[in-house]
Amino acid sequence: MAETLEPLIPADVLQARIGELAQVLDESIHGEPVILVGVLKGSFHFLSDLSRRMMSDSRIDFIQTSSYQGGKSSSGIVQIRKDLDTNIEGRNVIIVEDIVDTGVTLNHLRDLLCTRKPKSFQVVSLLNKAGARVVQTQIEHIGFDIPNEFVVGYGLDYEERFRNLPYIAILREG
Repeated sequence: MAETLEPLIPADVLQARIGELAQVLDESIHGEPVILVGVLKGSFHFLSDLSRRMMSDSRIDFIQTSSYQGGKSSSGIVQIRKDLDTNIEGRNVIIVEDIVDTGVTLNHLRDLLCTRKPKSFQVVSLLNKAGARVVQTQIEHIGFDIPNEFVVGYGLDYEERFRNLPYIAILREG
């Protein structure tokens, strides 16, 4: 069966909101240096655009997790596939997420990274799918609240496809 894409958030709307988030993040760290931690692979477009719009002195690092194992729903088991290369102790850290759905991965990351004693810790997520939440989680900055649908584009994928789309779309089975 072929998939169809139903546009949800157009590229221009995405970019405008990312500019707003960059300003808010700059203000939240009061001009201090920050480490932006992109959660691979989905956040790379968002992290790239966000970091270029921030005025703060920032470094970039990546962490890779997996809880989907190729399907359309989370397995509930979080695996760290790539850890940080940077020591975050005593530093301002912002986790850059593409989407928060169940909250399990984000809570796991928050618990793990907070044991490393950052000076401050925040999360910015481009998308928030509260309807899929199975655990409460804290997200300091949200780009868009979206319905409980499977979405692709702008870094989000289905079986490694659709990451290259410049917009967010709902993936429908055809």
